[in-house]
Amino acid sequence: MCESEKMADSLTLFQSIGLSEQKAKETLKNESLSLILKDAINLAQGMLGAKSVDKASGTLLYSMASRLKSPQHLAFLTEQIALCRISTELQLSAALDFVKARLQEPINKQEFEEACGVGIVITPEQIEDSVEVVINKHRDQLMKERYRYNMGLLMGEVRAALKWADGKIIKNEVDMQVLQLLGPKTEADLEKKPKAPKTKSPGNEKNEVVAENGGVKVEGRSLMEQLRGEALKFHKTGENYKTEGYVVTPNTMKLLKEHLEFTGGQVRTRFPPEPNGILHIGHAKAINFNFGFAKANNGICFLRYDDTNPEKEEEKYFLGIRDMVEWLGYQPYQVTHASDHFQKLYELAVNLIRRGHAYVCHQRGEELKGHNPPPSPWRDRPTEESLVLFERMKKGLFAEGEVTLRMKMVMEDGKMDPVAYRIKYTPHHCTGDTWCIYPTYDYTHCLCDSIEDITHSLCTKEFQARRSSYYWLVNALDLYCPVQWEYGRLNLTYTVVSKRKIVKLVDTGAVRDWDDPRLFTLSALRRRGFPPEAINNFCARVGVTVAQTTTEPHLLESCVREVLNEKAPRAMAVLEPLKVTITNMPSTTQVEVRIPDFPANEARGIHTVPFAHTIYIEQSDFREVMEKGYKRLTPDQPVGLRHAGYVITLQRAIKDASGKVVELEVSCTSSNVAEKPKAFIHWVSKPLQCEVRIYERLFLHKNPEDSSEVPGGFLSDINPESMQVIPNALVDQSVVGSKIFDKFQFERIGYFSVDPDTTEEKLVFNRTVTLKEDPGKI
Repeated sequence: MCESEKMADSLTLFQSIGLSEQKAKETLKNESLSLILKDAINLAQGMLGAKSVDKASGTLLYSMASRLKSPQHLAFLTEQIALCRISTELQLSAALDFVKARLQEPINKQEFEEACGVGIVITPEQIEDSVEVVINKHRDQLMKERYRYNMGLLMGEVRAALKWADGKIIKNEVDMQVLQLLGPKTEADLEKKPKAPKTKSPGNEKNEVVAENGGVKVEGRSLMEQLRGEALKFHKTGENYKTEGYVVTPNTMKLLKEHLEFTGGQVRTRFPPEPNGILHIGHAKAINFNFGFAKANNGICFLRYDDTNPEKEEEKYFLGIRDMVEWLGYQPYQVTHASDHFQKLYELAVNLIRRGHAYVCHQRGEELKGHNPPPSPWRDRPTEESLVLFERMKKGLFAEGEVTLRMKMVMEDGKMDPVAYRIKYTPHHCTGDTWCIYPTYDYTHCLCDSIEDITHSLCTKEFQARRSSYYWLVNALDLYCPVQWEYGRLNLTYTVVSKRKIVKLVDTGAVRDWDDPRLFTLSALRRRGFPPEAINNFCARVGVTVAQTTTEPHLLESCVREVLNEKAPRAMAVLEPLKVTITNMPSTTQVEVRIPDFPANEARGIHTVPFAHTIYIEQSDFREVMEKGYKRLTPDQPVGLRHAGYVITLQRAIKDASGKVVELEVSCTSSNVAEKPKAFIHWVSKPLQCEVRIYERLFLHKNPEDSSEVPGGFLSDINPESMQVIPNALVDQSVVGSKIFDKFQFERIGYFSVDPDTTEEKLVFNRTVTLKEDPGKI
């Protein structure tokens, strides 16, 4: 029979079970689906004899064929469908789950029938009665909300009572009975449901975010709630085999059983950074996702250092990473290192060679680069030869780059035979000179996940191309295989986070170090004054979806303001001081002014500052010439002093030789008797001198790494005004004794944090964010 006749016969066969001609042709294009479906139809026809397969059974056969991962139980499932023991899509889904969990076991028919509802027939009368019971239960609320009521809740209750009932029939019955109760929809029913007003909490008028690590509320959904929602997409512990793309081997179910016995069904995740740099804002999402997902599901999360590259690893990075994880509010269940498992990983590599899945290769690194390099001429060398050579690699009998151990597999991106081990004569941070061969990420990561019995290996989307190699290696060694899940990276505009590029910024002097407050490393954000709660809130607001996310910095700054508005006590500071002498106040007089730390709630604390004969105000709060819209001090316009209870009026402006105003002489009047001024300004008296650092965006363009936007490269895009140092600012005495990272709101100016450069002689403050988003920013 020629190929065209075979195609015609298959087309006729598929149409015989109710598929349309178009659907049948589409199916023929999928070779694996076509083969399974043909077998299923032929088996069903053999069981039914002269009786043909009806359309309902045909639909189920097609659904089964398209979802069945292993043909082992094809005959059994086909029989259940052909004999109408499985008659609904719901029963078919239960049946597929049942056989998937028992790929290596004979089917226990009694257990199967109980699990899949075989023989259970739900009559229309039962559905009608159940719907009536549920509607009567919610009758009052239905009458009140009418068609705005969530009908899905009614359907859910009926489905819970009648597990094997057809969902479409339930929906039709619910719709009909609701129509009978409420009548047709009116114009009012068709109007959009008004949004519920947001409740407000004291001092948090927007109430968009309530900061509490582990329970961050973002527009009604906490981070934990979001992560629990993500969990619905993930496999249950021990049910790895139900995940799309997961590879099931003859030993999978036994290994999963052992895994469950060890873990007790506990969710186990890990955060696996390389200790060769500082964590950045993108890592904050990874930390929140890994630690948060475990926490949301009463599980545990390991902090595991992926320390397989000794040339680039330093003690400061190990310490810095853990410091940042704990700063964000998470405590690792256990701190581990890939190097903890070096002996075990070596033994597994020997095993991999013995199984014929790895070989020692003499191709140089440059020969392995590029697109589609030729296969290694040593790919098929004898196993015993590779074992001897691998042992010689371990003993240091080859030069660096002379040989590698490679795995016999092709990755999803087309990369062939990735390297498993290479030689490096560099002492290791943890193991010293014990090893001169080190495993690669592609070899190490999945095996460490397996060794630590990780249930959900959460990683960013770029690792999706390594998922097949992840499963291949674990299964090639016949080990417990976790499930890899990918989520989208978090990227910010106006910054770079690459370790290599930050090193260039430091080396060229564009920034001072990894914690320069203009960067978006976590240590830089901490130094600038960003609270950890705000970063966690930001991660929650961005969400835990798998979509790649590029976000504007002002969204992060908004989260910072919301937290600091609640947590940063108020103080007064003057960045560009102008001396003011109060002529009608004796020089010996001093008044103590009480100022609330948090004006919205004075019960949270009060501090006092002196008010004396000499005060200082901002230069910008005085103008010699009145301008339209200007509400502060002028020769013709008094101004109030915040918290002091006084209004000052200009008497004389004193200028230096160049004509610049250097001092004002004013008179003051109690605000109780003076006419109400148009504005109140901040001031300081007997202040402390401090240094203030004002930060703007480090880069001029939104995407400094985009050559079309910045042809000269990111180093050519540095904003020359990204940092302004004010060496002689003044701040009120309430900040005396402040510790590093203490945070304040300098009234009318912004939020500030105490910098580590602070000394006993002089405080140094970083501006964290302005009080409001600058509408002039791009």
